[in-house]
Amino acid sequence: MPKSEPHPYLDARARWALAAVATGAFCVQLDSFALNLALPVVRDALHGSATATPWVVSGYLLAAGSLMPVAGRLGDLYGRRRMLTAGLALFGVTAVLCALAPSLPLLVTARVLQGAGGALIMPAGLALLTHACPPGRGRRAMGRALGLAGLATVCGPFLGGVLARSVSWRAVFWLTVPLALAAALCARRAAESRDPEAGQSLDGFGAIAATGVVACLARWLEHVADWGWAVGAALIGALFVRAERRSSAPLVDLALFRNRPYVALTVAGAVANSATVALLYVVPWTLQRAEGWSVLEAGVVFVAPAGALAVGGPLAGRVRPGAAVPVMALCLASGAVALAATTRGTGTLALLTAATAAAAALGVAGGLALTGTQAVVRRERAGEASGVTKAVMTATAGVGLALTDAGADGGARPSLVLPAAVCLATAAALVVACVLRLRLVRGLVPVVGRVLGLGRAPISVRALTSVRAPVCVRALRLVRVLLPVGRRADRRRMDRRGAGQRQADRHRSAQCRSARCRTDRCE
Repeated sequence: MPKSEPHPYLDARARWALAAVATGAFCVQLDSFALNLALPVVRDALHGSATATPWVVSGYLLAAGSLMPVAGRLGDLYGRRRMLTAGLALFGVTAVLCALAPSLPLLVTARVLQGAGGALIMPAGLALLTHACPPGRGRRAMGRALGLAGLATVCGPFLGGVLARSVSWRAVFWLTVPLALAAALCARRAAESRDPEAGQSLDGFGAIAATGVVACLARWLEHVADWGWAVGAALIGALFVRAERRSSAPLVDLALFRNRPYVALTVAGAVANSATVALLYVVPWTLQRAEGWSVLEAGVVFVAPAGALAVGGPLAGRVRPGAAVPVMALCLASGAVALAATTRGTGTLALLTAATAAAAALGVAGGLALTGTQAVVRRERAGEASGVTKAVMTATAGVGLALTDAGADGGARPSLVLPAAVCLATAAALVVACVLRLRLVRGLVPVVGRVLGLGRAPISVRALTSVRAPVCVRALRLVRVLLPVGRRADRRRMDRRGAGQRQADRHRSAQCRSARCRTDRCE
């Protein structure tokens, strides 16, 4: 009978941490997308230019994404509750500044500062929740918080558009002020946690370099034709790696990128997040432009996909860490099929059904990227891991919109074919990685050896040369390359034989010494 998990229920401090993180994540995601449909209203009200107005959204996302690795490490060093409270306070104050901004430059500046507050909220909050909950409960609590954030992601554009046209675009920011204040009060009742092995100094050069890498990467992904940003990201990335190798207290431990489940979940989560952004753009566009629905009608019927996306977070929290990568592959494959069906579907009912299925699959995948990565890293550096994951997901969010060919032909209908293809390719790569890591494939190499007449001996180059058929030689070499676990199994088998032989030799030498001692005594 499996052993029951200790402390099946959350204590009071863990519940306060859950309330703070869920409310803070809702605020961050709401202000990320609430002004997307209200930008024309903001431009007319503040008399801004067409080129500067998009920075109201881009500046916020760029600041939030580029500062998350630094924010995650700050939480590990100086306390996650402290950083979460500071981020919520900064977010609330800058929301007031955004609501009172008299001009577009001041609004953009306030939005950048608000993005810095959002960068402190997400990684520090997720790490705080990981430590506040007992083992076996942290993933479920994090899934609930991410579900509420997913609901804000979907409802943000609709809510912002309705408020901008019926009340004022400033009402979007006034809405988040009491929520941020309530989350800060909840955070003060949570238990503090930090990395006990960390020093009290932050890697300054690493922080600057990490911020520059993410910022350049995000700008390049928004404008792929401008290769200058890509070159800048590569050069700053090389300096960052060199500095982290030499630093005694690095901002990001490079061993994190040798954690294969962490890397796989992070990359797959970035793909799922990009596909989600594409879905959130294409489906409302189709309902309003192709079907002729109003913004209010499109928002009402989009409740089903929004609910499916929000439910994905709690479902992701119930997945065991060992099954995170296979479940991620299944979700991406299911999401790819649903995205393709969304593009090919005829009629509103078929469109919404496919969109709901895609939102459910991508919601689980996006939640797994955060809950799964927290489960496969050390709890002491949970803030660092969540910061890197969130930075990658935020920086690559615009790729999904670019893959839809949005506005490519001056109003041409966007498509979800390319996002579906990327999801399917990523799922296939995860499946291949899982198959190669299965322990059952170890038995394949001895079977092939016996079929080729090599017996049970470990397969080596000398054994390969004894096989006359060149096709068999090439096939066996390919198996040995693709299945490194076979080589490890051979080495372990030889080590066990060697250990047994050494133990037998020690036993015989001990018997000889005891016999010699008895002979000496007899003499």
